[in-house]
Amino acid sequence: MPRRRIVCADDFEERARRRLPRSVFDAIAGGAGDETTISSNRAGFDQVVLRPRALADVGSVDASTAVLGQRVSMPLILAPTGSTYMCDPVAEFAIVRATARAGTIFALSSLASSGFDDIQAAGGPLWYQLYPPRDRSAAEERLTQLAASGCSVLCVTIDTPLPPRRDRDIRNGLTKPLRITPELMFGAAAHPRWAAKFLFGKSGVDNRRSVLAGTRGFRSLSDTLSQLAPVTKADLRWLRDRWRGKLVVKGVMRADEVPQIIDLGADGIVVSNHGGRNLDSGQSSILVLPEVVEAVDGRAEVFVDGGVRRGTDVIKALGLGARACLIGRPYVWALASGGEAGVDHLLRILQTEIELTMAFAGCATVSDIDATIVRLRGPARERTVPATEQETRSVAESVLS
Repeated sequence: MPRRRIVCADDFEERARRRLPRSVFDAIAGGAGDETTISSNRAGFDQVVLRPRALADVGSVDASTAVLGQRVSMPLILAPTGSTYMCDPVAEFAIVRATARAGTIFALSSLASSGFDDIQAAGGPLWYQLYPPRDRSAAEERLTQLAASGCSVLCVTIDTPLPPRRDRDIRNGLTKPLRITPELMFGAAAHPRWAAKFLFGKSGVDNRRSVLAGTRGFRSLSDTLSQLAPVTKADLRWLRDRWRGKLVVKGVMRADEVPQIIDLGADGIVVSNHGGRNLDSGQSSILVLPEVVEAVDGRAEVFVDGGVRRGTDVIKALGLGARACLIGRPYVWALASGGEAGVDHLLRILQTEIELTMAFAGCATVSDIDATIVRLRGPARERTVPATEQETRSVAESVLS
């Protein structure tokens, strides 16, 4: 598919499907069980519709905003993912450079193929996502290194107490640690361009070709998965006591957990079901967002991920109270489709969509986006999302029940 025909985020997915071996594509696209949570994430956005204002002066639209004190060009952040190395051995280096050019934030995964220092030197700004390891001495060492490197935002994932089970990976013989299976060999042989780049491509660290360039991330993934453990209140308190920067907690899907998370020192909360990759039969994150926003009550910034594919999705989320959205799979597809230039192209598309949606919705600035520009669909009719706290609670209860 020529680049001129890539006009939306989903186009990158179709191109990536052709370029990647099936096992690699499935490892990125797949989710837990029957993957109903993935479907629910997208379906949730269909339950939110936009309600444009007329007579608004939108001759000039400004999508910039502030996220935890950092100015960004648009309310869109690149979420942490651990699969970029399977698409391109340059991996996070390409992504952070594209993100810097777009003027927004990349949340670097602890499953990244290279360290925070190296990737930060290539661009910025960065958040760092952490799966707290069982060994607290190792965690403390990591925190010290991050602080010394200038990291200002730690994003702690709390929804992955053990390695998840994904049917697609099992069927494809994709194991961790990576073992060369007949399925993988056949897939690589059918995609020689991918195989050559994965095995002998340029490394993102020094931009030199190296044997098995793309396998570095698999080692990081295996090491991290072996250390996964449940994150408790004591763990979060321990992290807050030792981390002086901003603390974001990712993986919240219940309003009743919010007060204790904020009391433990969270500066931000990401409403997230891990993109449907951990738990099947989960609820759409966008439909959980209103109850979490209500429970936060302005004490922290709220973000949402899961199923974000369009600029309209971002504006819907902001109308429901989010500060910004996070995307994952779309930028991985873009990397697989066209490398660094592909990520550039995706971010331009999404910024254009965000700005156009704002204009047509009658919002010249992000501060103009509020609860009055969205409706939640009810069983019999559409209903306006109200601005008052009590009305928000009643709508959330009726729609989310």
